Amino acid sequence: MEKIPMTRAGATALEAELKTLKSVERPSVIRAIAEAREHGDLSENAEYHAAREKQSFIEGRIKELEGLLSLAEVIDPTKLSGAIKFGATVDLVDEDTDEEKTFQIVGEAEADIEKGLLNIRSPLARALIGKDEGDSVEVKTPGGEKCYEILSIRYV
Repeated sequence: MEKIPMTRAGATALEAELKTLKSVERPSVIRAIAEAREHGDLSENAEYHAAREKQSFIEGRIKELEGLLSLAEVIDPTKLSGAIKFGATVDLVDEDTDEEKTFQIVGEAEADIEKGLLNIRSPLARALIGKDEGDSVEVKTPGGEKCYEILSIRYV
């Protein structure tokens, strides 16, 4: 199977979520199912069905996290330099609005645009890969064409 690139911070966050699911959430839902069973008829017991649904979600997420972590290739951005690549923190300015933005290019599993964590497979990240400070990039977005200038590149 193909390795999944991930930063150390991303891998740590997924490991913490997995630990919480296994040590807190799973035992909690098992207790909730046991309590709901004590209430009698399971066919009309909403608490039981809700607890079983939550258990199904937790077990699915545990399998998903274990799969992601087993394929993770943890990359330390502090050991990288040069043109933009995975792990780079990039300061950009929108050439149309002069709005400045900062993104770190990360793996798909840890991407969160609200926190400035840009999925390496996103159109913007693909346009940035291989570019240097001072370069301009054009990106086709669902909202139309965007042009950005790269202000700085850091590996932290």
